[in-house]
Amino acid sequence: MKKVLIPTKLDKIAVELLRKKGYTVVQDDDSAHMEALVKEHPDTYALIVRSEPVKADTIAALPQLKVVIRAGAGYNTIDIKYARKRGVDVMNTPGANANAVAEEVVALMLADARHVVKADGSCRAGNWEKTAFMGREVSGKTVGIVGLGNIGCLVAKRLSGFECKLLGYDPLISRERAGDFDVTLTDLDTIFRESDIVTLHVPENDETRNMVNTARLALMKKGATLINCARAGIVDEAAMRAAKAEKGLHFLNDVYAKDEAGAKSVSDIADIMLPHLGASTKEANATAARRAAEQLMDFDEKGITAYVVNRDIPEGLDPAYGNLAYSLARVCRAVVGSGARLQRIETTCYGSLKPFADWLIVPMVSALWDEFDRSMDAKAAVRFLGERGIEYRNRATDPHKNFASSITVDLTAAVDAENLKQASVRGTVAEGTPMVARINDFDHLYFEPHGHTVFFQYADRPGVVAQISAALALSKINIEDIRHSHNPKTDQSMCLMRVNIPVSDAIVRRVSDEIGACLAAAVTI
Repeated sequence: MKKVLIPTKLDKIAVELLRKKGYTVVQDDDSAHMEALVKEHPDTYALIVRSEPVKADTIAALPQLKVVIRAGAGYNTIDIKYARKRGVDVMNTPGANANAVAEEVVALMLADARHVVKADGSCRAGNWEKTAFMGREVSGKTVGIVGLGNIGCLVAKRLSGFECKLLGYDPLISRERAGDFDVTLTDLDTIFRESDIVTLHVPENDETRNMVNTARLALMKKGATLINCARAGIVDEAAMRAAKAEKGLHFLNDVYAKDEAGAKSVSDIADIMLPHLGASTKEANATAARRAAEQLMDFDEKGITAYVVNRDIPEGLDPAYGNLAYSLARVCRAVVGSGARLQRIETTCYGSLKPFADWLIVPMVSALWDEFDRSMDAKAAVRFLGERGIEYRNRATDPHKNFASSITVDLTAAVDAENLKQASVRGTVAEGTPMVARINDFDHLYFEPHGHTVFFQYADRPGVVAQISAALALSKINIEDIRHSHNPKTDQSMCLMRVNIPVSDAIVRRVSDEIGACLAAAVTI
């Protein structure tokens, strides 16, 4: 009998399902007893947790442990690297909390629009201030949704009855998929300029950190509302503080740098602030519990590992090719344009890489979308793309192309409603180092895709490389490496420069204008 230990407050459905399948289940709702429980049950086969930490010493104390399941999406509280060393698979249940968060967003909109919190306090105090609490209606307003993953799409769906105009920003979702939720895709600036309410649903990373900054807040209408139920670092608090004072913006917040008791830095600017309650519903808890139990049963009975987040690299594959696949996708995305909406991904894996084509799509998808974890499997990656209306095809190799072990990545994206753009990148591994060999029609580049790189395509003529170098030097950007390729058929050249610091979009545009580039982009890997 396999023993499952659940040292957390988790809906009883997990216990019921597992016991019906013959598992021995031990549950203690008080996670404070976790250390004692681990000592009492060293024969634990599976551990199901919510946000409880699962550190190396816990894993080491359970010699028969084979799987840890996080009943929820985030697994930063679990030592996944040590778990892998011990042969322990770690899973999560992504999407289980999506509806709960979406409903919280709508609840915040309504509570703010009708002064529910303040009016409740006033009425309880014996006051009758109907004029003071004159509200607004959500119906008919323009709502901007930044990020159209599971939660963002559910927010759109939940707002359908309010007859709102829905704008959305997500460069990795097709217009057709957005249209399924009556969302019109547009750019970030348009969302902040035209929306009465903006709600954020993106992960926090180098690209999204301080995404809501002084410039974007300046675009917002006076009295508009910003809702952050995503991650604290997406909003520049100082910029929000200044914009709120100037424009009377409303700020509704449920996320903080640390989820713990104590003073919060946004308490002076948040009109409503909640203690990260997005996933805190009985239904979300039940869904996460059910999925955790079902995933464990599928893992044991069917060998399904789609939600394992600390997967090993397949036997026989050099880890450098996983990094190559990741880098090629990042470069190709920059070439096709970070704002263009992906519609199709096509790959070709040559030579010894052909048997690993399915696995290699995983690092590519994680390169294109930070929300997708690189440790998931190919089925999860293809499903992830399908949910966003993006077609994926792994092409058969052409035996006449003698490319040995190399990868080609092609992306097709919609620049606007009528125009598509395509980009193609090929690379290989040389002496253990990933190399980009070709970008579109420019071959024999062989540059290492790491750090910060800027590249320009332009009509070939003398002095352009010096012109680019001088322009970067004016911005105190130091060049560490240069690659240059000329295409005699088109009389076009491409110059790639690896530099010491990230190159801003403004600098890329300025240099592009100066040299008359037909392609200009920067990428950090």
